Amino acid sequence: MDDRQHQQQQRRPAAAQEPPPSPLSIVFLLVAFLIVAATLVVPTSFLAVGSHFSTLHQVPEGHVGVYWRGGALLKNITEPGYHLKLPLVTQFEPIQVTLQTDEVKDIPCGTKGGVMISFEKIEVVNRLRKEYVYETLLNYGVHYDKTWIYDKIHHEINQFCSAQTLQQVYIDMFDQIDEKMKDALQVDCTRYAPGIEIIGVRVTKPTIPPSIKRNFEQMEEERTKALIAMERQKVAEKEAETQKKIALAEAEKIHK
Repeated sequence: MDDRQHQQQQRRPAAAQEPPPSPLSIVFLLVAFLIVAATLVVPTSFLAVGSHFSTLHQVPEGHVGVYWRGGALLKNITEPGYHLKLPLVTQFEPIQVTLQTDEVKDIPCGTKGGVMISFEKIEVVNRLRKEYVYETLLNYGVHYDKTWIYDKIHHEINQFCSAQTLQQVYIDMFDQIDEKMKDALQVDCTRYAPGIEIIGVRVTKPTIPPSIKRNFEQMEEERTKALIAMERQKVAEKEAETQKKIALAEAEKIHK
């Protein structure tokens, strides 16, 4: 019995041995492991900025996700949340589609009379409409607001100042500048970049030369004094008229 088992074992073919893995396959597996590990370890805040090496990325609330592949802007746009992309191949950028305020600072301009003044800060409240994200970025890039808000505000303020005197810019028409800037921005955005909506513009009082400012302050002080004197005169006239009516009433009583 033992001899027959021994003979059967001798007749069985030896099991085929698998060849050892090649160095290339080992390197490939190691690289794949490192990519997966890096994706899992990278923090969410880093993923949100569109790392080239990550597959998982986050689109924050109030934004949409846009993508480039080989430098070409893709039409697919993602909503807030977590999404996947091809590492090293697809680039990602979150684009805000809710209200945002752009601050344009230190805007110099010259008035009609040649006086140089400066607007310290102009705030532009604006919004990029979601349905126009692809079209706007395709035509003007991620920094579309530089063209249609920052640079445009500089241009419009200089146009406005050059057509007005210092008195008009600083006093007479200052309360109209906000609306004029809003209308000027929106007209061109509607024509060339319809996805950009201008909600409002807030203009700070411009900085003018100190000597001229003192003159304006003196003028304002004199104007205030004149208004006070006029009001006092009106009060005195009213009091005199009242006294006159009282005297007439008393005289009528005496005659009766």
